[in-house]
Parts: sequence; C-alpha cells; structure tokens
Amino acid sequence: MLHAAGEPIDLRVYGPGDREWLVRQHAELYARDEGFDASFGTLVDRILRDFDASHDPARERGWIAWEGRQRLGSIFCVDAGSDGGAALAKLRLFLLLPEARGRGLGQRLLDTCLGFARDAGYHRMTLWTHESHRAACALYAKNGFSLVSSTPVTSFGVPLVEQHWERAI
Repeated sequence: MLHAAGEPIDLRVYGPGDREWLVRQHAELYARDEGFDASFGTLVDRILRDFDASHDPARERGWIAWEGRQRLGSIFCVDAGSDGGAALAKLRLFLLLPEARGRGLGQRLLDTCLGFARDAGYHRMTLWTHESHRAACALYAKNGFSLVSSTPVTSFGVPLVEQHWERAI
C-alpha cells in the first residue's frame, strides 16, 4: 500500500458513483494537457455507460485509486473477444491525476489489471493510446507490452499519433 501525507492509497472496485468523476477528469485533463475537444468526454461517458449496462463482473472490472476521500486515478480491464482463439483483454481508462504521478501508483494499477486479466483467463492484453503519453508508453514497454501499430490521425479535434500495444499475459 502506498502512503503519502499519512494516508494509504486504496484500490476500490469501480462503482456507479465513480462515473461522473471519471468523465469529468478525463475531459478536463485531456482538454488542458492535449487540447482535446468535448468529444473525448462524450466517448469516456459512452464507454462507462456501456460498461455499467453490460459488463461481466467475473471477466471485466474497473478500479479507482483513493487516498483518503480523494480519487487519484483509474484503470479498467474489459473483454475484447478473441484473437485466434485466445481470449483477449483490453486495458481502458488508465488515468492518473497529476498529483498522483511519480509515486508508483501507475505500476500498482497496471499490476492489478494484469493480475485480474490473468486470473480471469485472458491470454493477451491490448490497449490504445497516443504517442504523446510518453510516461504511460514507457510504463507499458517496461511491463512487456509491444507497440503493434502507430498511425497519424486527427481525433478529438487535434492531430495525434494513435498507438496500439499488446502483450501476452
């Protein structure tokens, strides 16, 4: 358990009361840091509404990192079907507030997500991100993910380089 300011950081399973916070944080941080337009918050809201409506708790889960009464970040593992017969998990909505970065919390969230995916019977994990997220990409590479593709796109009102990463579990 990480400690800062005397408070332990707990990972709690995502619940309906977390959706509004997650949508707002994604929308605000990505607008401020990357110049994303409002369509990004809309996408996060749709992802979470779909998750709330139809996820399989035995095979899909989200976690919210809490320090005392403050949320610090999130990570989700969802079913992405199969790839050549192998069960494929997708890492989604990995977010750390700026004040939570550099404290080992990203690694802890990623370890939790990968452990859950392994225990749920997935064989591979995939994720989608942007090249500009250098710290996250370095964390993925350090944890055995390989960059599968890198494509210039315009999304959320800005030019980006979209990346897909994958690893065996």
